[in-house]
Amino acid sequence: MGISKNQIKLVQSLRLKKNRSKQRLFVAEGVKVVQELLASSFELDALYVEERHSTIFAAFPFQDISEQELKKISALKSPNGVLALFRIPKSNTTIEAGLTVALEDVNDPGNLGTIIRLCDWYGVKNLVCSSNTVDCYNEKVVQATMGSLSRVSITYCELDSFLSTFNGPVFCADMEGENVYQTNLPSDGVLVMGNEANGISESIKKTCTRSLTIPRFGAETVTESLNVATATAILLSEFRRKLD
Repeated sequence: MGISKNQIKLVQSLRLKKNRSKQRLFVAEGVKVVQELLASSFELDALYVEERHSTIFAAFPFQDISEQELKKISALKSPNGVLALFRIPKSNTTIEAGLTVALEDVNDPGNLGTIIRLCDWYGVKNLVCSSNTVDCYNEKVVQATMGSLSRVSITYCELDSFLSTFNGPVFCADMEGENVYQTNLPSDGVLVMGNEANGISESIKKTCTRSLTIPRFGAETVTESLNVATATAILLSEFRRKLD
């Protein structure tokens, strides 16, 4: 039994955020990503598997799919044999104690996916995103997280309201901030990272108690700034290295 036209239409429709929100579903592709999500608390809705991977997913109910059928529903140039639909869980508004990362209007799916992986790597449980940040259930974001999506609590909100009521230090990444390599950093607080092109807005800066910068060591001044995901990696490394 092949995949139906309605199934194809559904999967393709989930490329748009409005349809993901309406159906409360998102798409995951690839053996590793799907395995990670199957082992998490995410609820499986549908699983499509090529015969070459059938033994890997034998413990789960799946539908056989041919390589040609998978190409019809995959967002990848080279589909790798497995596609799954998972239910989008209810948003978690509880922020655990510890270090939190906050993002203001990060637009690139690859950057958000990488930042989610970084949060997972550095033990950051909470990621708070402005309402204009790219959807974490975008297919490219899900792919870039490589399964870390299941281990980081992600909340979308009005960022300035969240930061203005946060009871603790709020650090903004800023070119004019304190040298992060010479700063004592706490184990609790919020690290705010800004938009790829515009950085952190003035309204958000007003909610920050301190600002941090990564100094440039190169003699040339052609490079104006670091990629937001790269900067997040460096700053999180310093927060973890200099725990109080």
